[in-house]
Amino acid sequence: MHYLVTGGAGFIGSHIVDILMETDQVTIYDNFSSGRREFIAHHEGKDGFKVIEADTLDPPSLIKAMEGVDIVIHLASNPDVRHGTSNTDYDLQQGTIATYNVLDAMRQTGVRKIAFSSSQTVYGEQGEIAVPEDYGPMLPISLYGASKLACEGLISAYASSFDMQVWIFRFANIIGRRATHGVIIDFIAKLKKDPKKMEILGDGTQSKSYLLVEECAAAICYGINKSNEKVNLFNLACLDWVDVTRIAEIVVEELGLKDTEFTYTGGARGWKGDVPRMRLSVDKIADLGWTPEHDSESAIRYAVKANILESE
Repeated sequence: MHYLVTGGAGFIGSHIVDILMETDQVTIYDNFSSGRREFIAHHEGKDGFKVIEADTLDPPSLIKAMEGVDIVIHLASNPDVRHGTSNTDYDLQQGTIATYNVLDAMRQTGVRKIAFSSSQTVYGEQGEIAVPEDYGPMLPISLYGASKLACEGLISAYASSFDMQVWIFRFANIIGRRATHGVIIDFIAKLKKDPKKMEILGDGTQSKSYLLVEECAAAICYGINKSNEKVNLFNLACLDWVDVTRIAEIVVEELGLKDTEFTYTGGARGWKGDVPRMRLSVDKIADLGWTPEHDSESAIRYAVKANILESE
C-alpha cells in the first residue's frame, strides 16, 4: 500500500509514518512550517520512503504527488487552536481550502481513500456529557473548530459525489514525544525560566482527555484497517479527564521542583475559543477492539518526562 501523508513530518504525522514504514510505502507531503526533518530523519534512505517539500495550497504539486498513491492521510493544518484569533483567515486557508485542494487532487487523479485528522473542537461546548460521534447540533466556538467541521463536510460530500471512502478521526488533546506546542511544553518552558512561579491560563479547572501520540497514531491505523463503511467516523480519547492545575503539579513533580507558586489569569477558559470541559465517548472505536493503554494522568506523566528530555 502506498500512503501519502500530508503533514507527515509533524508531531502526529511522524508517528503515523513510523507505523506505516514497517509494512508500506510512504510519501510525506509537508511544507515544514511546523514539521521538522529530525522527526523523520531515521527513515531517510529506506526503500519506499519519499519526502515532497510542498504546500497544500499548491494544487499542481498536490496533483503530482498523488501519482501511484492508494490512500491519503491528511494531517496538514494549523497546529494550534489559538492562532485563529490573531489571524482570522489562517484556519480557512490552512484547514478548509487546503482540504478542498487535497480532495480535488484526489478526484483528478483517481485516488479514492482518505483519512482525516479532525478534532473534538467541532462539538463546541457540551459540558459534562461524553459526546458520541452522532451528537448534534455541532456549534464550534473557535475558528479552528469551525474549519475542521467544514473539512468534514467537504470530505463527506466528496465521498458521496466521487465514490470515495473516508475515515474521520476526532482527536482529544494529543501529547507526547516530538510535541512542539501545548500546555505541557508551555509549562516546562515557564518553569525553566522561573522555577518559583508559574502562570496558568484561566482558573485551572479546565478539564479534558489527554491521549499519547503513539496511541493516537496506532488508533488511526487500526481504524483504517478495521472499518470499511463509506464514511467511517471515530472519536479518539482516553476514558478519563485531567484538569490544568493537575498537569501543572505533574510538571513540577517531574522537574523535581519545590515551593512553586501557581498564579491564574482567571476566567473559565484559557483563551478565546478554548472549551473548558470536553468529554468524548469512545465506544465506537472500542467496539472495533481498540482502547488506549494509558489513562490521561499516566499519559501526561509519560509525556512530561519525554518533553523534559527533549527540551534539554
